[in-house]
Amino acid sequence: MAALGSMLILFMVLAVPIGIALAGASILYILYDPMLSPATVFRAFFSFLNSYTLMAVPFFIYTGFLMEKTGLIGKLFQLADALIGWVPGGFAYATLIACVFFGAISGSSTAMAAAMGVIAYPEMIKRGYPVWMAAGVIACGGGIALLIPPSIALILFGILTEESIVSLFFAGFVPGLMLAISDAVIIVFAAWYLGMPAGKFDASYLLRSFLEAGPALLMPVIVLGGLYGGLFTPTEAGAAACGYAVIYGLIAKRGQFVRELLPVTFRAVNLTSVVFFLVGCVGVFQFLLANKGWPQDIAAWVVALNLSPMAFLVILLLVLLFLSMWLTGVAILVLTVPVFFPVAVVLDINPIHLGILVTIAIEMGGVIPPVGLNLFAVSGTTGVPLVKVMQGAIPFLITDGIVLILVLFFPILALIVPNMLIKSVF
Repeated sequence: MAALGSMLILFMVLAVPIGIALAGASILYILYDPMLSPATVFRAFFSFLNSYTLMAVPFFIYTGFLMEKTGLIGKLFQLADALIGWVPGGFAYATLIACVFFGAISGSSTAMAAAMGVIAYPEMIKRGYPVWMAAGVIACGGGIALLIPPSIALILFGILTEESIVSLFFAGFVPGLMLAISDAVIIVFAAWYLGMPAGKFDASYLLRSFLEAGPALLMPVIVLGGLYGGLFTPTEAGAAACGYAVIYGLIAKRGQFVRELLPVTFRAVNLTSVVFFLVGCVGVFQFLLANKGWPQDIAAWVVALNLSPMAFLVILLLVLLFLSMWLTGVAILVLTVPVFFPVAVVLDINPIHLGILVTIAIEMGGVIPPVGLNLFAVSGTTGVPLVKVMQGAIPFLITDGIVLILVLFFPILALIVPNMLIKSVF
């Protein structure tokens, strides 16, 4: 185990992509061990990809790109602006809502931060928002996204741990609402402190925006309604969302959408291939761990330390917060879940609660100074100095940390909605 860990660390220090590092270290160990056949590498890689649930990932990724291309994201942004853009600081919160929608359907808050840096930042500056505030809202806006269905992070956690993805989706509701409220408090306070004037409410603009955004608002109704009603599995929900986006694009943009469909498909296939390659490499890594019984050894070692479940969770979250400054959320999940989840099972930690904690932690790390990936994404696309982006991100980071602590100490916050749904069904 020490040899495998050393090779993995060496690859990561050399900046080898995480998937290649996982598979490469595993392959070298398998070649070294006379008891293991190199042919098992291919079997483990493709066996792990042979999952019906995993097909939800490309469907939701494709849906996100289709919604972006059809302009549905822009219509949601416009609706958010019409709803609350007229209050002091309202456009900042409208931007936050748009970041959430974009991050949720793209599956990457870093991609969201880069895109919204181009879309929303100039408009915020035009409306008189200070540079640090505009950059901070965009950098932190995707934090809520990973808890909002269809969350790629929650889907992957469910696949890696064989837990209910639907339960994970619904478990994110209350923590996601808490994150939204905490961010709103920061925006309201900043608007009051800066003395930002209120705008004028326009009912006709709101009605027009609502009607235009109607098709976009119908998307979560289809996905969540189908999941909650038992009509869809997560994979079928993804397929339904994808089909709906294609039909809307054909109706709304017709020939232009047909011409744009192939480039959009290529982008979705490119991102999907990256995710699938990572997951397949995890299959090789997990095969080696399981063959050697190392997860059980690690679990026994942790138990021997007499750590309480709470102490284990605190240490785990600190490690994840550190790792998430350097790696993307998907990379962290595929790297760490096979190692820590067996320990959590031994300590009798609720896996749904654990999934929500892990998701919040890996997203917070994206805006932790000085190396959070979202900070660099916003700085690179807007030209704002990194120090200014950090200045704007820190207040949101503090409130997100408070939410993480509350969810840690009060698991009911993550479990109340799934528990209510189970009782309503049975």
